[in-house]
Amino acid sequence: MRPNARHSLFLIFLVLLNLLGTPGWSQQAPTSLQIVVVEGEGSLNNIRQRVNRDPIVQVEDENHRPIPGAAVVFTLPNQGPGGTFENGSNTLTTTTNAQGQAVARGIRLNNQVGAMEIRVAASFGGLMATAVMTETNLLGTSGGGGGGGLGATKWLIILGVAGAVAAGVIVATHGSGSSSTPTTTPVPTVTITPGTPTVGAPQ
Repeated sequence: MRPNARHSLFLIFLVLLNLLGTPGWSQQAPTSLQIVVVEGEGSLNNIRQRVNRDPIVQVEDENHRPIPGAAVVFTLPNQGPGGTFENGSNTLTTTTNAQGQAVARGIRLNNQVGAMEIRVAASFGGLMATAVMTETNLLGTSGGGGGGGLGATKWLIILGVAGAVAAGVIVATHGSGSSSTPTTTPVPTVTITPGTPTVGAPQ
């Protein structure tokens, strides 16, 4: 075989490797996948104000190297605390970016309070991995004011305690059995009545 023919076959081999997506010599094909939760585990969602954080996961290989282009599916519960994505479904399919991360954007929470499990599945090159993250849906603060204002019940408790303390102070300072206040003995009143003096004869 002539040298030109060998060179042509080598170029064709490289093109086929690129088309098939076979990794080059710098990186080996992963033998297993794992999902690492970056954002979302233990998050508290305010369903009254529609405030929640977007769940973020990272797909890695057995050597903890991020895998770009992996398919990731986020699934919300069908019953109980949960919600839907912007597409109106409880599932969202996306792919990992160059850092191997995938984000579940646009979750619309329902009005049910409690723990919400988000299931995550990733696949790449015939490999699969699953994970579960748990968030909690809350009603948020009640009453006036933002950021932790006191509700009416808490104000009634505070006022009741303050009234009890004030009543205790009055009883302690003005009680009938107090011996700290000195008693004053009344001074008898002397009355002098004017009149004509009588002088008698010497005895």
